[in-house]
Amino acid sequence: MLEMRNVSDSRRTPIGLFACAAVFMAVWLMLAAFPFFWTLWGSFKVEGDFFSYSGWLDAVNGRVTLAQTSHAFTAAAYRNVWIGEEFWRPALHTVLLTAAVVSISLTCGALGAYSLARSGRRYAYWILIAALVFRAIPGIALISGYLPVFFRWNLWGHLPIAALVLVALNQPFTLWLLHAFFLTIPRDLDESAMVDGCTRLQAFRLAIMPVMWPGIVTTGIFSFLMAYNDFVVCSVLLSDQNQTMVPRIVAFLGTTQEAGKPMYAVAAVVSVTLPLMVLVPFFQKRIVNGLAGAVKG
Repeated sequence: MLEMRNVSDSRRTPIGLFACAAVFMAVWLMLAAFPFFWTLWGSFKVEGDFFSYSGWLDAVNGRVTLAQTSHAFTAAAYRNVWIGEEFWRPALHTVLLTAAVVSISLTCGALGAYSLARSGRRYAYWILIAALVFRAIPGIALISGYLPVFFRWNLWGHLPIAALVLVALNQPFTLWLLHAFFLTIPRDLDESAMVDGCTRLQAFRLAIMPVMWPGIVTTGIFSFLMAYNDFVVCSVLLSDQNQTMVPRIVAFLGTTQEAGKPMYAVAAVVSVTLPLMVLVPFFQKRIVNGLAGAVKG
């Protein structure tokens, strides 16, 4: 009994080490979250406070904001950017683009990854290697090859073209991640379904997909983040009328700063980041569990 107690005591984390880890995590969280919360705070100030040359305390006490609006806080930046600058249009384009990229990537990726995971041929391995090499190539190097065709066929500037290019760039990652998930599912499951009279496609849809939902959700979240935060593809392939949110923020800043435009960018940054701050913690457990399953496979 005494030996068991000694073993249990030896496995306990020392109080000093636990305290150091807690302090480190608290400091890290403060440093990581500070830029967003500082930007959120500043978005309710006027440009004279948030971009004050006299000191950062103006952004805290809101001296100029109080003088101009008679309030310590103002939502003028959000009103001007969403209504005056019609930021709702890039937001709508972002929703349409991400929905298309996620749905196409998951559909094609799931079918391709399942075929490669169940194939016993050696070419399946080389297809995955080729996809990995394709993913390692910088996206801008691939986009430059598309541009002459898009200009010749008058396809440049439209959302469906940007969605297809993003799917092409995202597909290798989707294929590898879903392939790892499918390897964790025993072959006996779909083979039993086919013995019961299902075709290969019916076995995939009725027997495999219900088990694959953690992997599908995890891969879908990563595909969503890739399309939602994309700057290079959207800024190169989309016209100003069809622009998404992230490139539009850069347009607010421009090469020369106009009065009020920097605050448009600040309010737009908060508008873009806030959904991610809500979405990622909500799906955090599912992402971790899904990645753990993929690594285990």
